[in-house]
Amino acid sequence: MKIRVLIVEDDLLNRMFYEAVFKQRGYELLAVADGAHVLDAVDSFAPDIITMDIHIPNISGRVLTRKIKRNPATQHIPILAITAFAGKQDEEEIRRAGASGYLAKPLSIDSLLEAVDALLGNPAELEAVGQN
Repeated sequence: MKIRVLIVEDDLLNRMFYEAVFKQRGYELLAVADGAHVLDAVDSFAPDIITMDIHIPNISGRVLTRKIKRNPATQHIPILAITAFAGKQDEEEIRRAGASGYLAKPLSIDSLLEAVDALLGNPAELEAVGQN
């Protein structure tokens, strides 16, 4: 069974980067660029993991993370927060909202895959994607 990744990212280049990395791994993907569509996507796609941009249109990633984690049907889904705001206070607030992991932009292929592997409980398999 393929791992299902919901990519929440409003920046097209970042979204394309994540999609390319995850496709190399054979993951099944759904990308959402607007916070208003995330909760419906979580319900219909049933992801195994979510990569969540924090600053997206309409509903912030922080608010969405909190809603996903408060819902008994979705609280088990690990959420990897990805943000350009990399201050210690930002990370603490995002983790308090329920994020399982945190990465600051810009990020590398290695850091993205290592974080996803850690949240899914998988060993790192970076050879499939190549090194930066």
